[in-house]
Amino acid sequence: MENVALQLYSIKELTSTDFLGTLAKVAEIGYDGVEFAGYFGTSAADLKKTLDAHGLRAAGSHIGISELQLELDRMIEYSLAIDSPYIICPGIPEEMRNSADSYKRTAESFNRIGERCKENGLRFGYHNHAVEFEKFDGLTGIELLARHTDSEHLFFELDTYWAEYAGFRSVDWIESLKERCAVLHIKDMKSGQDKRNTEIGSGIMDFKAIAEAGKRYGVQWYTVEQEEFDIPQLDSIKASLEYLRQIL
Repeated sequence: MENVALQLYSIKELTSTDFLGTLAKVAEIGYDGVEFAGYFGTSAADLKKTLDAHGLRAAGSHIGISELQLELDRMIEYSLAIDSPYIICPGIPEEMRNSADSYKRTAESFNRIGERCKENGLRFGYHNHAVEFEKFDGLTGIELLARHTDSEHLFFELDTYWAEYAGFRSVDWIESLKERCAVLHIKDMKSGQDKRNTEIGSGIMDFKAIAEAGKRYGVQWYTVEQEEFDIPQLDSIKASLEYLRQIL
């Protein structure tokens, strides 16, 4: 059975008020793991104890570029303490992605971060939005990052929704990135006209094909993320998980 995680940013209103209690609810719904978007002042020891108590695994953490540049050793130490295998940059400011040269400089920084992570037994990844599909010198930002980073120092957490929002097929990008696509962000789109998020399996994206491609290249985690809700958040993430269990 494939691993399914929840990106906790999806339910940030709940985690911000009761972080550890919300983890228990996510576990009860049936997720295998959680991907973090902040720790809310929780010690690594307390977080690890809660994860273990509820049978949840840490499936990586989104950590902003400023923290990665200024506090990487502390972030690595925390990740190791909670047995989290991935540190993932969730996006970069415009000045790091507004030209081919800026992407190349960003790639140099990513290589350094990724090398340090590897030295400590972790993997470093990058999560895209739509802006990384803009082209410079004939190449998208993702392609520039891939070409100018060592595959041992950077993997990609392909956000399937943002790839298709930008006009591409997620499957094509999985085929392009191959084994460097270690984690997938899974979220659906209502329609070609209404591009809001919706529960997985109720929109227009072909997640059966996406899952098949992910399996071909050894995707480690299928991570649910949703940013807009028409139904209660916990009901939404439960519906998305139930659909994924049917197709994975």
